[in-house]
Amino acid sequence: MGKNRRKDKAIPPPQLPPEVREEEIEFSDEDVKFVEENKEYARFVSRIDTTAINRQCVGEAKTVEDRYEEERSMRNVEQEERGSNEIQVDPVDVLPVKTLDGKLHYRTVTKKSKLAEADPDEADEEDVLEDEHILNKSQRRAKAKKSKKEAKKQEKDIVHEEIIEEEETPQAAVLAEVKEELSAEETFENKKNRLAELGMQLLSDPEANIRSLKEMLDISKDENAKIVKLCLLSVLAVFKDIIPGYRIRLPTDKELEMKVSKEVKKTRFYESTLLKAYKSYLQKLVAFERQPVYNQVANRCICTLLDAKPHFNYRDNLLTAVVRNISSPDEVVRRLCCSTIRSLFTNEGKHGGELTVQAVRLIADQVKSQNCQLHPNSIEVFMSIRFDEDIGKRDREEANKKKFKKNDKRNNQEEQNQVQENERKKSKREMMSKIRDEVNADYKGVTYEPDAMERRKMQTVTLSAVFETYFRILRKTMYSIGESSTEEEDTTLNPGAFGTHPLLAPCLDGLAKFTQQLDLDYLGDLMNYLKKLASSSSVSTDVKKKNSKLLTVSERLRCCLVAFKVMRSNLNALNVDLQDFFVQLYNLLLEYRPGRDSGEVLAESLKIMLCDDRHQDMQKAAAFVKRLATFALCFGCAESMSALVTLKILLQKNVKCRNLLENDAGGGSVSGSISKYQPYATDPNLSGAFASVLWELNLLTKHYHPAISTMAGTISNMNTSQNQTFLSAVTPQQAFADYSLQKESFEPKSESRKLSNKRKRESGGEDGPEIDMVELKKKLKENFTILRDIKEDERVRMELEFEKKKQSNVAKKKPTMKQSNVGKKKPKSPKSQKKI
Repeated sequence: MGKNRRKDKAIPPPQLPPEVREEEIEFSDEDVKFVEENKEYARFVSRIDTTAINRQCVGEAKTVEDRYEEERSMRNVEQEERGSNEIQVDPVDVLPVKTLDGKLHYRTVTKKSKLAEADPDEADEEDVLEDEHILNKSQRRAKAKKSKKEAKKQEKDIVHEEIIEEEETPQAAVLAEVKEELSAEETFENKKNRLAELGMQLLSDPEANIRSLKEMLDISKDENAKIVKLCLLSVLAVFKDIIPGYRIRLPTDKELEMKVSKEVKKTRFYESTLLKAYKSYLQKLVAFERQPVYNQVANRCICTLLDAKPHFNYRDNLLTAVVRNISSPDEVVRRLCCSTIRSLFTNEGKHGGELTVQAVRLIADQVKSQNCQLHPNSIEVFMSIRFDEDIGKRDREEANKKKFKKNDKRNNQEEQNQVQENERKKSKREMMSKIRDEVNADYKGVTYEPDAMERRKMQTVTLSAVFETYFRILRKTMYSIGESSTEEEDTTLNPGAFGTHPLLAPCLDGLAKFTQQLDLDYLGDLMNYLKKLASSSSVSTDVKKKNSKLLTVSERLRCCLVAFKVMRSNLNALNVDLQDFFVQLYNLLLEYRPGRDSGEVLAESLKIMLCDDRHQDMQKAAAFVKRLATFALCFGCAESMSALVTLKILLQKNVKCRNLLENDAGGGSVSGSISKYQPYATDPNLSGAFASVLWELNLLTKHYHPAISTMAGTISNMNTSQNQTFLSAVTPQQAFADYSLQKESFEPKSESRKLSNKRKRESGGEDGPEIDMVELKKKLKENFTILRDIKEDERVRMELEFEKKKQSNVAKKKPTMKQSNVGKKKPKSPKSQKKI
């Protein structure tokens, strides 16, 4: 029986896969190609019996009853979808109605609602009320009143709900704001902690966690500025730590085809991922640099990377970004860029001097493109460049020493052992020399120190770019003041954002420092330029009116200083007359103004041009002595002290000039070629200073500052004898620095009474006892009350005297009046009886 039951069980047919349209089926080219090539193997597909498969899967043919049941269920579903209120009667229970067309229609019953089924009484009432024509007048009035009451109740409920909503809205708004702030703080802390975690992972094991750099860079896309700044600084710290000490070179296609070990593959993947992340980070920094919110942070990251890793990839892009912002209006960014360029110039061992050449060229191009209208700091960085004159000298000396040692050893060996070396030893030595050469070549390729020839070439290129920039600035200045040729006139005479000639002062300082590196053929042209610039505002009256605003007194003094420094650095090898520069200094002493011009430049010019000059003409020295004495009367302590120090040095060097200290009727005892002193003469040799007297020293001895009065007194007491040849140890620069307003701690003397000898003895030179403030306050209060009482007594006396005079005048007019009115008693105030 069990076997028969098992046989009787029907095995269900297998389910067919879901039908798919032929349009949706996609055939690849490889499948089509395979079928075309192997058509013989696909013949069985055409012989498949589809009808048998359909029978097996779909089943046997359906009977009439099954079809009727399916149609009935389909009708029920359609009625439910339509949502009709009619329910069709079962055709088994009721006979259908046949129309003339031959169609059968079954009866339908109206569908009742659930409310009607639940509350039939209410439905009946509604049906009764709907027929208003059945109601009488009283019922209609009651119905109207009821509807009005319901409407009023509904209005009150609506107003109450609105009031509750209005009361809840501000609280809800505040709560929403608090929730938003809390959520923002939570997100900020979460991102901050995530950055810290990623950074720690990278620092602990960079090779294993190198992919987390991408996640850190993705955080910089956030809208919050604080998160972006934190992300940039965090990635900066990571790159500073994990960047290797060599430049990464990506493998070529041939190298990638070669079979390598797992370690090599790992290092290649690490280096390529690091380089891609570094490149994307630099691109983001350049993009953020243009936005004012992230300008300072982006520039700080760029400068830090260039300063810390100047050997790594993409250093040229970093250098261009730094040089572009070297003249930025933002002071913080400008200082960062200038300090980075200075560190590159001073630490050439990190990059081998290549970045120095590139930076100087970029700055020179920027000066040219901006028409010399940059901040002075952009040229002051050249002062940090170091030029080595003895390049390769040490290497030559060491090589010569080694050669001499080898020759000595060989001679000794030949004398001792006069045996020829074997061929084997020769081949071995040759092989060792080849290996050494290869090692040296590899070492030079890895290290950043170039050869002596390469360093000399780089230094030559750097020096030429620096002097090209300096001479361009000088020529631009000459064109701006109208002293150049008419071929290349510059029409842009308007002052820029940094002044009329912002680069002239650092240019002159650089020329004074690097003139030793300049060829003698160019020094003559340089001296002519300086002479024209120094005398730019004193050529004629018209030019002076036109160019008085173009060159200041400080700039013209700098030109004179540079000329003297050039002559001194070249050991007076040039045959140039410096008389014009002395004339300019003599005239500039009258044009100097303390608030407008630089006192340090004036003090330095007095030291170099007058104090350090050995050979001086007597007429010129006397003219400067007289002009400095007049100058000391007109200005502050610092300028006066530097002028008096210079005057003293000139008198100590030139003994004949001390005759100006004598108060003869016709001036000094030495008679000059000019009998009368010309104070407004432009040439010091034509001023006739020997015909005058230093009467200014008499006034300076009464100066309020004790140092100036003592200095004037010592100068006026100098003798005319020739035995005083010692010079002052204080220079004009030191005097100006000591007595300037910034460092001066001078307090005028207070005219306080000196203690008597008796009081000094009692005090014994020690400080007095501490003052009791409470007791002092009591004494002052008593004295104040006494003074107040005295004033009140005086006022009362005046009033009594006035009344007495008045009464006497009345008594004279009326003699019949009683004398009792005249002789009134004097009221005395009780306060007047106090003893003073």
